[in-house]
Amino acid sequence: MAADNASSVAEFVLAGLTDEPELQMPLFLLFLGFYVVTVVGNLGLITLIGLNSHLHIPMYFFLLNLSFIDFSYSTTLTPKMLVGFVSNRNIISYAGCMTQFFFFCFFVFSESYILSAMAYDRYVAICKPLLYTVTMSPQVCLLLLLGVYGMGVFGAVAHMGNIRFITFCADNLVNHYMCDIIPLLELSCNSSYINLLVVFIVVTIGIGVPIVTIFISYGFILSSILHISSTEGRSKAFSTCSSHIIVVSLFFGSGAFMYLKPPSILPLDQGKVSSIFYTAVVPMFNPLIYSLRNKDVKIALKRTLGRKIFS
Repeated sequence: MAADNASSVAEFVLAGLTDEPELQMPLFLLFLGFYVVTVVGNLGLITLIGLNSHLHIPMYFFLLNLSFIDFSYSTTLTPKMLVGFVSNRNIISYAGCMTQFFFFCFFVFSESYILSAMAYDRYVAICKPLLYTVTMSPQVCLLLLLGVYGMGVFGAVAHMGNIRFITFCADNLVNHYMCDIIPLLELSCNSSYINLLVVFIVVTIGIGVPIVTIFISYGFILSSILHISSTEGRSKAFSTCSSHIIVVSLFFGSGAFMYLKPPSILPLDQGKVSSIFYTAVVPMFNPLIYSLRNKDVKIALKRTLGRKIFS
C-alpha cells in the first residue's frame, strides 16, 4: 500500500499559512525571528544546565530534555515553512513529507509526556520533600525519560500506521504549512471516519493522559500548599510551579483546540493559526518563561557570564 501511495503521489505542495503575496515577506521575517530566538533560547538553556553543577537535579534534567524537544521539533517544521514564504511553490517529496510527519509526531508526543513528568517531579518535591532524593533518584528519572520517548515513538508509529492504509489521489496540495494528519487525510481517496477515529484516539492518548496526570499532580500540590501555614512558604511553593503551569496551558490549550474538535467546528484555516502556537510560539517561549521566572537559572546565567567575562 505504501508503494502505491508513493507512485500515485511522488510529491506534495504545501499551501503555507496564506496566499496573500504582500504578507509573505513580513511573515518570513517574523517566523525567522521566532526560530532564531527558539534556537538560541533552547540551546542556551541546555548549555547553561550542562555547565552549572547546582542545576544537575531532576527538575533541570527534565527541563534540559524539554529544551532539546522544543529545539528539535521547531527545527523539523520551521525551516520548511520559511522556504514557503520565499518560493512560488513549496514542494516536499512524499518521503520528505512522511519523515517530517513522523518526527513532528514523535516530538509533540514526547513534549506532552515530558511536561507530565515535570508535574510529577513538582508533586514529589512539594508533597513529599523528605523522600524527594529517593523517589526522584537518577534511575527513576532515566526510567521516566525512557517512558517519555517511548510514548513519542508510539505516537509517531500509530499516526504513520494510520497514514499507511490510505491512498492519495491526483490532488497533492496540502492545505497547511507542514505535513499533518488532518490535511493529509483530506487529500486521500479512501479515508473514512475510522481514520478520523484513530486520530482522535491517538491524540487523546497523547494529550488526554498527560493532562489527567498533570491535573492529579497539581490537585495534590494545591492541597499541600493550602496546608502550609506561612505566607512566604506558600508563595515559594507557588513560584516553583508557576512557569510549568504557564507552559502547560500554552501547549495543551493550543493542541487540544486544534485536534480535539471536529473539522466542522474548527475549519482547517483556523486550525493552521492555532497550530502556530504549539509549533512556533511555545518552543520560543519555554526557555524565556523558565529563564525569566526562575531564580536558579538567573543565578546560573550570571555565574556563567561572569566566568566568561573574567576569563
